[in-house]
Amino acid sequence: MIWFKRTLGSLGALLLVAVGVAGVYVYRAFPALDGELQAAGLAAPVTVARDGSDLTHIKAQSPHDAWFSLGYVHAQERGWQLEFNRRVMHGELSEAFGPATLDTDKLLRTLGIMRAAELQWQNLPAEGRDALQAYSDGINAFYESSSQALSPEFHILGIKPGGSSGKAWTPQDSVGWSLMMALDLGGNWGTEFARLSAARVVGGAQLQQLFPPYPGESPASSVDFAKLYAGLGVYRTVVQGATKTIADPARISGAKGLFDAQKPEKMLSALASGINDWAGGLGVVDGKGSNNWVVSGTHSTSGKPLLANDPHLALSAPAIWYFARLQAPAGKAAGGSAAPAIDAIGATLPGLPFVVLGRTSKVAWTFTNTNPDVQDLYLEQINPANPRQYRVPAAGGEQAWADFKVREEIIKIKGQPDLRLAVRESRHGPVLSDAQKSHTDLLDTSKYVIALRWSALEADNKTVLAGIRANQAQSVDELLAAFASHHSPMQNLVAADVDGNVSFKAVGKMPLRKPGNDILGMAPSPGWDARYDWTGWVPYEQTPQTGKAAIDAKGWLSTANQRITPPGYPIFMGQDWTVPYRYDRIEQLLAATPKHDMASMQKIQGDQLSLATVRLLPFLQKTLQQTPGQPLVGAITRAMQGFDGTMRADQAAPLVFAAWADELTRGVVGGKLGPGLFKALYGKRNFRSTIEDIMERDDADWCGAGGCAAQSAAALERAVTRLQSDYGPDVSQWTWGRAHYALSAHKPFGNVPLLARFFDVRVPTGGDTFTVNVGQYWSNDEKTPFASRHAASLRALYDLADMENSRFIYQTGQSGLVFSGRYSDMRDGWAAVQYRPLQMNPAAMAHQLTLRP
Repeated sequence: MIWFKRTLGSLGALLLVAVGVAGVYVYRAFPALDGELQAAGLAAPVTVARDGSDLTHIKAQSPHDAWFSLGYVHAQERGWQLEFNRRVMHGELSEAFGPATLDTDKLLRTLGIMRAAELQWQNLPAEGRDALQAYSDGINAFYESSSQALSPEFHILGIKPGGSSGKAWTPQDSVGWSLMMALDLGGNWGTEFARLSAARVVGGAQLQQLFPPYPGESPASSVDFAKLYAGLGVYRTVVQGATKTIADPARISGAKGLFDAQKPEKMLSALASGINDWAGGLGVVDGKGSNNWVVSGTHSTSGKPLLANDPHLALSAPAIWYFARLQAPAGKAAGGSAAPAIDAIGATLPGLPFVVLGRTSKVAWTFTNTNPDVQDLYLEQINPANPRQYRVPAAGGEQAWADFKVREEIIKIKGQPDLRLAVRESRHGPVLSDAQKSHTDLLDTSKYVIALRWSALEADNKTVLAGIRANQAQSVDELLAAFASHHSPMQNLVAADVDGNVSFKAVGKMPLRKPGNDILGMAPSPGWDARYDWTGWVPYEQTPQTGKAAIDAKGWLSTANQRITPPGYPIFMGQDWTVPYRYDRIEQLLAATPKHDMASMQKIQGDQLSLATVRLLPFLQKTLQQTPGQPLVGAITRAMQGFDGTMRADQAAPLVFAAWADELTRGVVGGKLGPGLFKALYGKRNFRSTIEDIMERDDADWCGAGGCAAQSAAALERAVTRLQSDYGPDVSQWTWGRAHYALSAHKPFGNVPLLARFFDVRVPTGGDTFTVNVGQYWSNDEKTPFASRHAASLRALYDLADMENSRFIYQTGQSGLVFSGRYSDMRDGWAAVQYRPLQMNPAAMAHQLTLRP
């Protein structure tokens, strides 16, 4: 008995010690927000204060020290985010996650993100290099001198900042991160490849219907892609019964047996699945976008402009943004270059040393994605006599061959020997098909491979310089001059200043194509035909723009990723614009109020009426009327009464509609394409425009002999069965917010249920892909098909009559530390479309820290 009591006492003591150790760790993991810290590399003390909005104010005595301190603070608050992003762009995930991320690493190495970043870094002028070096030094100074414990991600995965390189951050990493933002926002190679894939199954008019042109326009290209590719013999021969479907190990994310020491690869595969899904969606712009608009002083109650912005990006925890103010007088940077004064407040990106979206004391600016076609895929024909060569243009139709450029990349893989990867490049760019399994499954790679030309990889890309200069601007004109250096991705800049000036300008590089180019980047082009080569760039002064006079005359200007080229614009920018439902709704709301104020701006940002739902809703209503035999049809019909297309979180009607539209798409489009191709294309590509047109035509070629009414009835039956299985028989419990919660997933723990419950941030929301208050979902996700994955990554309102009346919010919190109350404290306010003050001179500071040399 005494032995038993002693054993219990010992176990209790060990438990107390374990709890104490954990408590000490948690305490040490929190960043210092008050007091003093030393940071080698500063020239003078810097004040780092947090206000009541939890916005970080950095006040330095030189621009160098301001950039340095922002790097230090980003490392303090978002160290894991920086490390994960660094590994992604370097193609070094497999060093931590093993072979589960090898395909993603191969893709990033093939693209050559960091090779391009090195060339672009070398081409930056001194002012750009000095800022990036100071910022990088600040990150590294934190890791070299701080006693703050690493966040739990590092310990759970057993890795350190910088990995095998030992350097947490370099200036080239900042350039690389700007390229990663361009990769996420500025490309359509996935759409081009989708057309190539679909052309094997459907051709002619049906291919155009599957990827329709912008509403009211004719297809940009009249080429019969099915005929072109069949004639070239690009497709791999399919041997019936020769292939076997194998479950993707990266999709295995169940908690059962996850931490079994005998099978650690299960955990690594689960951790890798999110980043692999991201990589698989690159080059697809469907559903990605943002809203911004400016109301001229002629249309506001104050007589001064009002400006709004909500960039729609993938939701993540922590958020992609970190809000801060940078303030410093003019001075000399460490490299000796002159550094003008900076005083800017707004959204920074961990990885970059400036305010990306925000304001100075006199001018504010916003972005939406322009979506021009800046990526072209090329079919490179392999020399049958020498597979190391590909066909290049030659006079008189002759065949000429050139050697691929080949470089070797070494990828470290956890638990396995290093992989030596041979990366090929043609005259157009990297051979993408060497790193994309979907390409090798489709193409006969003994005859053809696919290479990528992408504007962002060009050596003249100085996008980071534009961001640095924007933080010094004090007027719309100065801001437009600063963004002349912006390269990729092209953005719709909408800006206003305190003097009442307003402007729209598409900023960034856009390729020029030859008059004889009949494919126009819609699908992969024959790489040996010189007419498909780019000929240069559209000059900055010729990109679309609208000045003060035109905006004042109308009263406002808005962009929502719609076609922004004016009538008669002579330069082809692309065809795959976002359908204009959000733009049309914003225009309706702006026109409906004679004089706007901050309250009306807030109301527009919160609007949840889906014009796309309005268009398709009559078909569902008709189907309900014609299917009285369905057991739940009465309850569903009552739930649908009064539904006008407003996608409210607390109602069942939006969920019924979304499930029916999903099942209708699966039946109509999936039935035509077949399960394999449909699965490859659906999800991040929603095919809503295709379905709308098919239903309105009652197109039997798509819907089958029974017609579209039969397809609609079958879709409703499947949808009801599915909803009843997921949410029970009580239709009143089928609320949209229950299924359509905003999911800010952690990278990589969001794919491991045991960890996701702590690291993910969730909140019920309304809206859909087509509402102003957007909530894009991935219908192909087997577990959470209606969860909002892309939404307002931030909301900001700027009052040019009183800049201190400006406001912001985003969906998580400033801290990247999961233990912190600041990790998700903006969530509920964001979901309710509320805001926090965005002030340079708040009434008081909640915390104040001094960084000393």
